[in-house]
Amino acid sequence: MIHTPVLTKDVLQYLDPKPNENFVDCTVGEGGHTILILEKNGPMGKVIGIDWDPQQIKNSKLKIKGFNNRLVLVNDSYTNLQKIVDGNNLDSVDGILLDLGMSSVQLEDSQRGFSFQRNEQLDMRYDNNLNGLTASIILNDWPEEKIEEILREYGEENFSKKIASKIIEEREKIKIESTFQLAEIVKDATPSAYWRGRIHYATRTFQALRIAVNSELENLKNVLPQAISILSPGGRIAIISFHSLEDRIVKNFFREKEKQGIVKILTKKPITAGAEEITLNPRSRSAKLRAIIKN
Repeated sequence: MIHTPVLTKDVLQYLDPKPNENFVDCTVGEGGHTILILEKNGPMGKVIGIDWDPQQIKNSKLKIKGFNNRLVLVNDSYTNLQKIVDGNNLDSVDGILLDLGMSSVQLEDSQRGFSFQRNEQLDMRYDNNLNGLTASIILNDWPEEKIEEILREYGEENFSKKIASKIIEEREKIKIESTFQLAEIVKDATPSAYWRGRIHYATRTFQALRIAVNSELENLKNVLPQAISILSPGGRIAIISFHSLEDRIVKNFFREKEKQGIVKILTKKPITAGAEEITLNPRSRSAKLRAIIKN
């Protein structure tokens, strides 16, 4: 499984990496965007690549070779951005990238239940070395109204009430532990017309649980002020989001900071993938890029 980074030309255009500038890739993943930045910011420019998933750090180590003295990989959550940058003694940060999408490898090979197309345990933690909340705990232990709220708020799922009710009904018979079990529950709770929609009927439920398990929206809200704070004047931030909740948080935060005179928005409307990229990489269809420059 090869992961293809999205909107690569646009990321380079809006981050505009120059020789000897320093960057932070807050979601290094398989290293696709990071390599492109390292090719532009030599001979002395550095990149800190952060990822919460230890497997992604291992994967990017294997893929990004030849830049060892200029690349620092950190297995941590980007919510600790300030601490990570302080601990790596960068004299300036000229650009920050957040790609909020999951990599193909996480979906296909993680064994953590991110995908309804493989029968796996319902874990969904990015770093399952840490103790903490799993999708299985939510599905089996949380009250119906809380599950319904997660599906409605984080999944924007129109059938959240029916799905939550079906989850409660099923867990009273047998513990909900596998992705196939959950996908079947969603199918049983929704009308047959829904099964033929543009996206798979279980997509929104799986997305909602993943966001809840990893506190993704709270983490995004936490990192944005830190990113502005550590960025040098004239530095840029580019953020790629994949669903409307993330995009709304980014858009509103950027607008607020522009009103305060702290930044200038470079993308009046979000940048999206063209037909050619979508054909080559269907996952790019929902990607939206927004960028700012610090005054």
